[in-house]
Amino acid sequence: MRGATAERSGAKRVSPVVAHMTGKDDEARERVLASIAELDLNENLLELETNGYTVLPGVLSEDRIERAKAAILRRVERTTGKKVDPDKATSDDFSGMAYQHYLIFEDPVFPEILLEPKPLAMITWLLGESCVLSSMGSHFRGPGGMPLSVHADGVRVGMTETSLVANCNYALTPYSREAGALVLFPGSHRKQRQPTAHENWMAGHETVPQIMAKKLDPEELDALEWTVPRGAVTMDLNPGDAAIWHGNSWHGGWRRELPGARINLAAYFCRPHLSTQERRGDTRYPEVFERYADEPRFARLMGEKIFNGWREEGPDFTGAKTSPSGLFD
Repeated sequence: MRGATAERSGAKRVSPVVAHMTGKDDEARERVLASIAELDLNENLLELETNGYTVLPGVLSEDRIERAKAAILRRVERTTGKKVDPDKATSDDFSGMAYQHYLIFEDPVFPEILLEPKPLAMITWLLGESCVLSSMGSHFRGPGGMPLSVHADGVRVGMTETSLVANCNYALTPYSREAGALVLFPGSHRKQRQPTAHENWMAGHETVPQIMAKKLDPEELDALEWTVPRGAVTMDLNPGDAAIWHGNSWHGGWRRELPGARINLAAYFCRPHLSTQERRGDTRYPEVFERYADEPRFARLMGEKIFNGWREEGPDFTGAKTSPSGLFD
């Protein structure tokens, strides 16, 4: 009779394993929300959920801004063979945008920035405590070239209402329309699709793909007048500010019209079941992991705790590597 009563009432017996796993995710969600409240980020959380992005002002200290800028400029000099003056460079020195990749081990400042508590709390809300750093680099932009086409990163991994990837973009130089600022689109994370060519930047009546097909020389490209897509919001940021957005959110960037360079630091994250853009498991820098031996989150962000990916040794059931049970753990 008790069984019949339970069936009529809709009650179901849950195995202890399922109950434990469900409880883990609930506990993780409570931890994430408690951290957000402790850091006074509840308004940012509401903005992130509503608009698909939020801005955290003044996250980076002056010291970290300058050290990160100097390290990125050293990389640019090494890859281009010439110095770029961040205040006075012309398009002859550095034209348009070129991504400076794999910066995490380039300088000690980058792991420090990776662990900044406020941006990491927002990323953790989007991707859970088990999230992994997919890549860290700089979208280094000199004068001229083309604007950054509007796109959504999530389309590459599959779009769902739940974020599978997320971005944190630190401004290391001032952001403005003329300086080549980031643009974001409120509410676009709900669309779960890429923008069409006509929802993107336009030069007159021509779309970005049509312009690219013409293979214009740099002078012709620099002469084009671009129309910003409808709904775009220009991120006027100060050095040290951080913009965080859901993986489905549409974003792009203005062409730089001023002398000098716009320098950012982009930390891109994903859930642990996805392949990272950068290969994790790099054993060439043991001193970095030793430096953060007392910071367990660093190893997790660097993919050291991902359960999958074994070879002949088989899966690790010691608990040193784990898989999430839900959205937040």
